[in-house]
Amino acid sequence: MRLEELVYSTLVVSASEKLNLALVRSLPSPKYDPVRVVTSVSAARRELLSRKFDLVILNSPLPDECGTRFAIDLCNDASVGVLMLVKAEDFEGICDEVSKFGVLTLAKPTSPSLLGQSLSLLCATRERIRRMEKKAATVEDKMEEIRLVNRAKWILIEELKMTEADAHRYIEKQAMDRCVTRREIAESIIQTYK
Repeated sequence: MRLEELVYSTLVVSASEKLNLALVRSLPSPKYDPVRVVTSVSAARRELLSRKFDLVILNSPLPDECGTRFAIDLCNDASVGVLMLVKAEDFEGICDEVSKFGVLTLAKPTSPSLLGQSLSLLCATRERIRRMEKKAATVEDKMEEIRLVNRAKWILIEELKMTEADAHRYIEKQAMDRCVTRREIAESIIQTYK
C-alpha cells in the first residue's frame, strides 16, 4: 500500500482559533480523516478515551498546561505520531526535552510548506510505528504458540509416557496430517487432558 493511500485520524489540540482553521485547511481529506479539534489537554485526554488517533498535533502552550508532559505521555503510552508546535523562543528547550521520546517539534510561526513537510514526517513515523506493532504482535503470537506446544508436549509426556522428541513429532505429524497449525493440535491436546 502506498503512503498517499493511507488515512490518518487526527487530533488537533490547540486553543488558537486562527491556527486551528489553518491546520484544518492544511489537513486535506481523505488523507486526514476524521480531524477532531479540542482546545485543552484535558479535553484531548477525554477525546483519547473515546477513540484512538493516528496523529496528534499539539499547539503549545495550552490553557491547562504547556503540553510537553502530555506529548511525552502520548508517545510512551500510545502508538501515535505527535507533532508539537512551540514558540520559537521555547523551541530549543522543548525540543531537547521531548525529542528523545519521539515527539516531532516545529517552531512557530511556520510556513505552510514546512508544516506540510512535518506532517509527511509525522505520517512516515506513524507507518513505522504501525509496522513495529505488527512485528511485535507476530512475535507475541509465535511465543504463545510455542508455550502452548510445550504445554501440550508435557501433557503427552505425563499422560502417554512419550519422550519429548516423540511428543514433538506427534504434534508436528498431527498438524501436517490434518492440515492445521501446531497451535490447534496443542490446544486440542490441552483440552482433551484438562
